[in-house]
Amino acid sequence: MARIRYLGHSAFEITIKNSDGVDKKVLVDPFITGNPQAPVKVSDLTGVDLVVLTHGHGDHLGDAITILKQNPKAKVVAIFELANYVASQLGDSERAIGGNMGGPMLVDGLKIALTPAMHSSPYGSPTGVVIISDYEKVSIYHAGDTGIFATMQLIGEIYKPTVALLPIGGHFTMDPVEAAKAVELIKPKYAIPMHYGTFPVLYGTPEEFKRLVEEKGLPTKVVILKPGEEFEVTG
Repeated sequence: MARIRYLGHSAFEITIKNSDGVDKKVLVDPFITGNPQAPVKVSDLTGVDLVVLTHGHGDHLGDAITILKQNPKAKVVAIFELANYVASQLGDSERAIGGNMGGPMLVDGLKIALTPAMHSSPYGSPTGVVIISDYEKVSIYHAGDTGIFATMQLIGEIYKPTVALLPIGGHFTMDPVEAAKAVELIKPKYAIPMHYGTFPVLYGTPEEFKRLVEEKGLPTKVVILKPGEEFEVTG
């Protein structure tokens, strides 16, 4: 069964089975150092198989390079330019899997699709990411940093996310109003809010997001995780 552990801000540790039924530990946007919500230390993040990055801002690239150095078998997956940047810092191009928006990449028995995101990035285009396990019949959509956009409906139709991890803080990303509309477009089974409360400028709250989703009468269940808490995904 896939498990999602919230590491604060937009950072998650996802344990998900690949096509051979083997658990893979995937970190997404591992911003730990300087993250006041982080429930772990960088040194705690061992046994990592993949580090997936949505874009190159410091609160998303985070500690990726340090984590990759302390997990020498781990690979980074990101938009082409960002993957190349990380590879240059590691001095090892073999561990960087750079792709682009389109059909999923096949990585260690998982399908990983990069999706559009309405944001900015110093390395290539910002993205969201869908992590797909055909073995578990589970897909997890991490929207990255983004405002709302109509193509989210296509992401929902094509990938049918079991879980959508959505930013709700406002100012740099969607706020609860936009994020609730995103849920309506994507139609995931579960929605987990992220990118809120880390810094004072992020005003959106998970409680408001949950209320707005429920007011729309949507079947999606909003799951609010505190940093360090884990959610077991059922397909």
